Amino acid sequence: MTSAAPERPRTVDLDSSPRTHTKSGGDRRVGLLGTLVMVAGLILSLSGAGTWTLVQTSLSDENVTVAEDAGSFAGQHVNGPFTAYAEAQIIEKHALESAGGKTYSQMDRTDPARASVMNGSFLRASLFTSVVSFGIAAMAVGLGVVFMLIGYALRSLGRPTAA
Repeated sequence: MTSAAPERPRTVDLDSSPRTHTKSGGDRRVGLLGTLVMVAGLILSLSGAGTWTLVQTSLSDENVTVAEDAGSFAGQHVNGPFTAYAEAQIIEKHALESAGGKTYSQMDRTDPARASVMNGSFLRASLFTSVVSFGIAAMAVGLGVVFMLIGYALRSLGRPTAA
């Protein structure tokens, strides 16, 4: 039978004087990564804001107003995602009314209203594309802000700290 060796007492450093931690290579890399993430966030945010402005300006230049019989935003200038969506919805309503409730694909090729319904479909698709563009632009700005916050946090981790 063997006896276990007695456990050695653990020592505790009671010196509580502050020490400055010097940056190691890993700390510098975290700080650099934080900076790169912040720059990527800034680029995303600026790109999103630029896209929003471009789509808004392009829509506004068309001088379209939401039809008076629309459920919402009636009479307002189409220059944003909500007015574009409202106008697309009323175009659909008008196209269905003019075609007797039929969609473009359901209409006879010789129906005189078919061209009008086709144009309505193209206009709706264009308006929906702008709505999607606004959404992607907003998402890019939001992600850019999140990236900048993450980058700031990473840079904070990469700074020297008192131990």
